[in-house]
Amino acid sequence: MSDPSYCIDVDSIRRAFPPGTEVPALLLDFAGWLEGRPWGSVGCFDLRGQFADTAPVFDSSPLRDKFALFMRLPDGSAVGAWYGEGLDRADPPIVGLGSEGEYDILAPSLPRLIAKLARQEFQRTWHDLAPHEEVECETVELAQWLARRFSDVGLTPLEEALSELPDFRGFVDRWSRERETYWANHPMMAELGWRLAAHLPKGKNPWDKTRFEVAIVGAQYQARVMRAGPQSFKEEKAIEPLLRELRDDMRRAQPELGLWYSMDFGLYADGRVMPRFDYDERPTIDDVPAELSEAKSDLARAPRPERWVPTWLAAD
Repeated sequence: MSDPSYCIDVDSIRRAFPPGTEVPALLLDFAGWLEGRPWGSVGCFDLRGQFADTAPVFDSSPLRDKFALFMRLPDGSAVGAWYGEGLDRADPPIVGLGSEGEYDILAPSLPRLIAKLARQEFQRTWHDLAPHEEVECETVELAQWLARRFSDVGLTPLEEALSELPDFRGFVDRWSRERETYWANHPMMAELGWRLAAHLPKGKNPWDKTRFEVAIVGAQYQARVMRAGPQSFKEEKAIEPLLRELRDDMRRAQPELGLWYSMDFGLYADGRVMPRFDYDERPTIDDVPAELSEAKSDLARAPRPERWVPTWLAAD
């Protein structure tokens, strides 16, 4: 049986880039070079796009236009371009968002990321970007391919270029702290915690929480508490107006995101509510996918850039 080849999804990569920013030709050419080659031969990853929403960063939906994540690693980490303040949007640095809290600039540019893959420079850190030991290595072929395109790649030490770039870890840490403080002090979250006080977790550890899941699509609505699976609860209808108001307030604050379709949140012992929002996946309500007509009414009320319209909705 032959080794599996790399998973490549160019359409999802195109969607992942912020509106007005196109996929670099080099990335598309690299995807073409990689297609059909054994998985792990130049690194253990797939070329698939994703929004910042699903990256391992707290409350990252508002950062959707700051990243173009085009590579996924087996542990859930993501790699992509960072469009931070003051950075060159035509040649952004490439960063890694690690599933275990690693936030690093991996290369000052896309060409240098590919050059580092070719040189096997990820042996000590970000090991999944190194070739798999059980697969025949093809980094020499990658280096030759890249040399034909960029004869100057690698002439400047990567470490020198990295020292000139902003503190990416500092950026993510500040964002996470600020968003946690924002939601901890949000009046609607405080009211939600008060209304659901009967569901406070029994444990005394700071991380103990009761999980809830909410879905809103047009006129459709469902809320469930997660106890041995999703369960209805008596306050479900009472909190609906509050959640709909929250949804509209968030749309007014960042209109290009549109309206979220689902929300899950943790209710902690001290009454804090920490939410996460999903703007892309089609939720199920009463075990049935949300009605397309209701999703279309949301989209008409809160339009989005074309590439941010969910594929399940755009395809209809």
